[in-house]
Amino acid sequence: MIFVTGGAGYIGSHTCVELLNAGHQVTVFDNFSNSQPEALHRVERITGKRVNLIKGDIRDLPTLQQALKTCGAQAVIHFAGLKAVGESVEQPLNYYDNNVMGTLKLLQAMQTCGVKNIVFSSSATVYGDPQRLPLTEDHPLSTTNPYGQTKLVIEHMLRDLYHSDVSWRIGILRYFNPVGAHASGLIGEDPQGTPNNLLPFIAQVAVGRREFLNVWGNDYDTPDGTGVRDYIHVVDLAHGHLAALRRLQIQPQCIAVNLGTGIGYSVLDMVRAFEKASGKPVAYKFSPRRAGDIASCFADASLAHQLLGWQSERDLATMCQDAWRWQSNYPMGYAKV
Repeated sequence: MIFVTGGAGYIGSHTCVELLNAGHQVTVFDNFSNSQPEALHRVERITGKRVNLIKGDIRDLPTLQQALKTCGAQAVIHFAGLKAVGESVEQPLNYYDNNVMGTLKLLQAMQTCGVKNIVFSSSATVYGDPQRLPLTEDHPLSTTNPYGQTKLVIEHMLRDLYHSDVSWRIGILRYFNPVGAHASGLIGEDPQGTPNNLLPFIAQVAVGRREFLNVWGNDYDTPDGTGVRDYIHVVDLAHGHLAALRRLQIQPQCIAVNLGTGIGYSVLDMVRAFEKASGKPVAYKFSPRRAGDIASCFADASLAHQLLGWQSERDLATMCQDAWRWQSNYPMGYAKV
């Protein structure tokens, strides 16, 4: 049984599909603060298999302990947390409370229940403003915003835990920029309120939900002045979690691995690719840089191939086509239309 915190969210729901398709049983633990129960119904529809759901908050230690015992969890994939860079600058205490304190409670519950196998959803933000590109896992760690700082604190917590008890099996996955949707078009990214990530904002402009895209900064030291990022298809990312679980079965260990494509695309590259995939114009306006943003960030993903036997398979055109299929099928996301 795999215990998935935040399993109704964007990355969580896609990972649940791949876990179920691979023959795992899944229990989702979610408080639906930034997700919809409907996503899990869609997961069941795609796979033809049942998802066990326990509603709860990861900061609630007794509920966590009971949930882990009740479902007979053998491993945890930990997605639950707040994830918007801009919001973290405005509300740092909420981020430390949800992300750091929530993870602390989860690890305490796991330790009490004897579940010592976890794959953690970290982020490329732990590399801060890159000193060199592409980013390798041995790049110095630092952050430029509270969101990234919470991820870095959690990474330190996990490494300290492993050093105190080397029977733990810990996989730290440093995501780059997840995009796209399941090929069925049934599940995808459904941000509550204003999107904090680029591609869902572009998709909402293309589908007519928003008038234009704000491009935050066009004076970066990049080929066209807009920020460059490594975008990875969410299904490739989900497969990375299964690969990490397989690796952790070999022996107790604590590993940190990048999950990215190794290719950087600018904001305007993404706009043009989405216009081609959707056949729709995407209006945009340049706005001042946001606090905490950096110019360029893309991965060296060779360690993931070496350690996990994993590499990304889906290209930018597929990312945009799948995102558009989801957005055009469900213009308002999971909300009833």
